[in-house]
Amino acid sequence: MAMLAEFLREVLQHFWQPEQPWLIVGGLLLWSVLRRALPDGSQYVLKQTIAFFVLCLFGELGASLMEALSWGRVAAGFYELSLIGVGISLIRFAGLTLFRVVMPALRVETPRILEDITVIAGYGALAMVRLRYAGLDLSHIVATSAVITAIAAFAMQDTLGNILGGLAIHLDHSVEIGDWVVVDGVSGRIIDIRWRYTKIATRNGEKVVLPNSVLMKNKISVVGIYGGKGNAWRRWVWFNVGLDHAPRQVINVVERELREATIANVAHEPAPAAVLMEFGAGYARYALRYWLTDPLYDDPTDSEVRLHVFVALERAGIALALPEEVRHLVKEDQSREHLLAERELHRRMEVLSQVALFQGMSREELKVLAPTLTHAPFAAGDIVTRQGAAAHWLYILISGEAEVWLEAAAGERRLMATLQGGQVFGEMSLLTGEPRRATVIARSDVDTYRLDKSGLDALIRARPAIAEEISHILAERDEELIRARQDLDDFAAARREAASHETILSRIRSFFGLTG
Repeated sequence: MAMLAEFLREVLQHFWQPEQPWLIVGGLLLWSVLRRALPDGSQYVLKQTIAFFVLCLFGELGASLMEALSWGRVAAGFYELSLIGVGISLIRFAGLTLFRVVMPALRVETPRILEDITVIAGYGALAMVRLRYAGLDLSHIVATSAVITAIAAFAMQDTLGNILGGLAIHLDHSVEIGDWVVVDGVSGRIIDIRWRYTKIATRNGEKVVLPNSVLMKNKISVVGIYGGKGNAWRRWVWFNVGLDHAPRQVINVVERELREATIANVAHEPAPAAVLMEFGAGYARYALRYWLTDPLYDDPTDSEVRLHVFVALERAGIALALPEEVRHLVKEDQSREHLLAERELHRRMEVLSQVALFQGMSREELKVLAPTLTHAPFAAGDIVTRQGAAAHWLYILISGEAEVWLEAAAGERRLMATLQGGQVFGEMSLLTGEPRRATVIARSDVDTYRLDKSGLDALIRARPAIAEEISHILAERDEELIRARQDLDDFAAARREAASHETILSRIRSFFGLTG
């Protein structure tokens, strides 16, 4: 027992050097502070460092055990390595405390590469000190430093290039954390810049790690710097239109659509602008340029913008230019086209027969009216009709939803109704010529048929009694709008209805040039 006690005493004597309590207490104190203060994303670094710290302490204890067993040379080397490991752990603890606890508490932002360089410099200083204490003459290292530096530079040229690239990025602020960049085919937001690499989070949910030397050697596009627009990014949407349409008309149609519609992530200022870029073989090539407020949604927003361009051109009767080819059609194709035309005519007649305004018409009258309908699609957010505008046509809503808004002079507006498929709006302007009474906005993508005055004119002239039938329905619609505006009681509304019917009938006859 006495020999065992003497052996243990000798082991502890070698292990418990004067600086040992300070090393252990300092390490555990820093670890305790960091465990409470570090965010979750940095806890893994702390766990690795404390595990390395404890392992090196056990290494010192093992070296002391070897020393007691008279393994002098092995014990000295092992103890020195363990002591360097403890020093590395303490330097890492100190770096984490300074750059991730103290600096943020003082509201001083420091780049991560500065932390890495400071910690690495600390490691180098520790190595020089331990080598000096081990009895190594540093003058020999200095004398041969040129050769060592040349060899190290050749062996680590890629690593040194990454380090110098990281330093250059931080010093000249060419790119910063949070910037949206496009580099070497990668598009995403910079989330971290380290001494060796830069992390980029892409819109596909990927984390791309690019060496800093790649950033320094390639062209980098930083999105959202020009003009101080935050992350705004000007996008280009291309489309072709035939030369039979005037360029000014095409540009006005597209610009009006994009300026009036509400599209997510499309900036209203600067306003979208269309430009004529070039002429091709039978077509003109246009570009619609708009500012994207969030680069994360570039493709979906481009798609939404193209949709609005398409429906705007469709409503204006402007077809997109597509590649053309000549084919010889046989009679079977002509008969098929005739069959499709008959089906479309039947579909339009069915739509008209569901509308209260035209339910009093005969089948033959509907057959005359149906071909005059014009297909008019709208995208969500489009203004279909604007209050106060002069427009002599009505819309039949085939599918989708639209909102009817009443606008006041002070700029305020109130939601009057939500229209569903099968409903009609704008009939008063078609039949009496008066300005639009309300603003109608497409709540979703909607499909409509438009009926112009010219389509109804011949029918009313052929049978003037149609005006009498329609005026009763318009009178009821008029009273509904008045009741919504003025909250009239039923008695007052009934009194106004008869007068409204006569007034509306008179307006219809006057607008269509019918005699008493």
